Amino acid sequence: MATAAPPVELLDSRRTYWVPAVVAPARGWAGMAGCHKGSRYLLDALTFGPSRARYARFESRAECLEWMMVHRSEIALQAPGATVRPVSLSRWLLGLD
Repeated sequence: MATAAPPVELLDSRRTYWVPAVVAPARGWAGMAGCHKGSRYLLDALTFGPSRARYARFESRAECLEWMMVHRSEIALQAPGATVRPVSLSRWLLGLD
């Protein structure tokens, strides 16, 4: 189940959290106006679109994948042309994923 994530500082650093991530496929991408090609975003659990501040957080990769599959049509509308993939939040924050 997707949960609205608290600020990163409040998350348990001993756990691995999974988040759906996208990379802007083009400059001025329809999913995030004004972005640069290659900009990285997490998906918002409420709007299903890219976000700079809010993101869906999951306890396991499987839960993240399930959420992505259940909401694939909404995600396709909000993040057109982008590939969505589950990534470890800690690796994403470090720029490794």
